[in-house]
Amino acid sequence: MDASIELVKYLLGTVVSIHTQAARDHPSVRILGNERMGSGVVVDPSGLILTVNYVVMGGQTIQVAFTKGRRVRAEIVAQDFEIGLAILKVARQGLTAAALGGKDLERGTPVIAVAATGTQERRVAGGLVTYIGEFEAYWEYLLERGIVSSAPNPGNGGGGLFTLTGQLCGIVYLNLAEIARSSLAIPVDFFDAHRSELLQFGRVVSRPRRAWLGVFAHALEEGVVVAGVVPDGPGDRGGLQEGDLIVSLNAEEVGTRRDLYLGLWRHEPGERLTLEVMRDNKLRRVEVTGGDRAEFFRQP
Repeated sequence: MDASIELVKYLLGTVVSIHTQAARDHPSVRILGNERMGSGVVVDPSGLILTVNYVVMGGQTIQVAFTKGRRVRAEIVAQDFEIGLAILKVARQGLTAAALGGKDLERGTPVIAVAATGTQERRVAGGLVTYIGEFEAYWEYLLERGIVSSAPNPGNGGGGLFTLTGQLCGIVYLNLAEIARSSLAIPVDFFDAHRSELLQFGRVVSRPRRAWLGVFAHALEEGVVVAGVVPDGPGDRGGLQEGDLIVSLNAEEVGTRRDLYLGLWRHEPGERLTLEVMRDNKLRRVEVTGGDRAEFFRQP
């Protein structure tokens, strides 16, 4: 990787540090804790900042710090619970904003990851794009087009993944250190394509609403097993238990985690769902009312 010092200095100026204090009774606290540190990228000089939703979800107070140590309060203006992005707004003008791009990204493209590690500290990591495509995870998450690169996340989640021309191509979501020295980034295409409705409605209204179970699903050779449930979530209320092996959803066989997610998302919140599970070597039927993730984790 051959990035100029001037380019890196410019990119550092677009990345902010985020400190979130969540309400102690917010449901996300049981999973993520009530105090969170993250990163964000300025995407508009008028004060718009793009970050990952888990950093700010449930935030009662959100503080943003710039490279020169200035701290300002931020408010959430939009959240995309399916993709995992959030947009913050600060009352500042003339900020250094990142240029969006990277639509021609492909495997082997050199990239730079920039993230905050503290109020004034920023770190940089370089690498290559190693994979662009579908990415699934255990928290009912399936990204149609994720960016995996050999540039590890150098700081707190929500930093930027940039090309060597200085274009922001993704928001760094999480490290994949347990797999390899790499990280996953959410393409900024998702923000760019829905920017107007995110800013107008606070969410993507053109996308069909997805039913949510509130389970942590792990893929095994035998199928999909419930590794945990969100306390008081739809699955928990319906009687799903840790260790349940999901056999079918509304009479359709569930062989993979992808099968489960796509089958679930053909239904909307509020619909009744019938799951067959193996528990204690017995086939059981569980009736669950599909939930709305955004409503469950709504801001205090």
